[in-house]
Amino acid sequence: MWVPPLLLERRMHLSSKNPYFEHAKFCSWVAYRNGKPAGRISAQIDQLHIDRYQDATGFFGMLEAENNNRLFRTLLSTAETWLRNQGMQRIYGPFNLSINQELGLLVDGFDTPPSMMMGHACPYYGDKIEENGYHKEKDLLAYIIKSNVEMTAAAKSIMARSKDRIHIRKLNISKFSNELQIIRDIFNDAWSQNWSYVPFTNKEFDHLGKDLKLLADEEFVKIAEVDGNPAAFIVVLPNLNEVIRDLNGRLLPFGWLKLLWRLKVTYPKSARIPLMGVRCRFHGSLMGAALAFGLISSTQQHGINRGIKEVELSWILEDNMGMRSMIESFGGRAYKTYRIYSKQMTQ
Repeated sequence: MWVPPLLLERRMHLSSKNPYFEHAKFCSWVAYRNGKPAGRISAQIDQLHIDRYQDATGFFGMLEAENNNRLFRTLLSTAETWLRNQGMQRIYGPFNLSINQELGLLVDGFDTPPSMMMGHACPYYGDKIEENGYHKEKDLLAYIIKSNVEMTAAAKSIMARSKDRIHIRKLNISKFSNELQIIRDIFNDAWSQNWSYVPFTNKEFDHLGKDLKLLADEEFVKIAEVDGNPAAFIVVLPNLNEVIRDLNGRLLPFGWLKLLWRLKVTYPKSARIPLMGVRCRFHGSLMGAALAFGLISSTQQHGINRGIKEVELSWILEDNMGMRSMIESFGGRAYKTYRIYSKQMTQ
């Protein structure tokens, strides 16, 4: 079920040009058996996390390995040693590379392919990590929902009560930089109380914006205003994994043509909502619910028109019961679980 990522994208992700590295230390290793690569791992320290939480926590990520106890033990202990030498006392993972990127180990939902920017792993990974002293820190859920689902009467009523104050508009491509900053500002406020939150920097969001501009349909990026002020947003992306599955990560010599044809002509039948946020002051209120329902509803018909059959909403924190209840109220079901592990490191 694993989908080979685009090699070009992976190179960019690990390139020194990735603005994440402006506030992070990073080291990575490849393990060999009988002269052949058999595993890999990275370790990183995010200074923004350290500044915010003062908790001496580092991270491991990019973990891939054959089913071998010694191999996992060597990889994990190597990352731990590097982090301890940097003064870290606790380790979280997998983070590839930060909380705002790909993270978590798949522990449930192996029978379906991953959506774009979500990981996949063999079932043995979890056991191998736990055998090395790690335990569950937090679970992240991926929900799936049919694109043609009808909003409940309660949701429609909530939206109707606030319709005179809420205006939902599509992304203004001609003012893309300004729009991007509006979305970043909402995101950094909306997610600020979430577990292990670290804000996007300006450069990181500009970097992300380059991908959004290539992939996002302006009808799939919406900003909601309350009384004329930006209050919430949603980003829906076509599931790129669906159309690159047979490219083996390569765009040359003919991969580019296949990718462009599939995106422009056949179009993916699935999509993902990787970014969504409602400003903190509306959390837990009817206005907050109206904003969330309204944003999802505003992208629904365009998705149906493009031939999208189902949408993944991910990731959702396991203890974010407000969001989980909202998604489940219109038929969403949790179909994949991604786990963050932690371990206290002794000197």
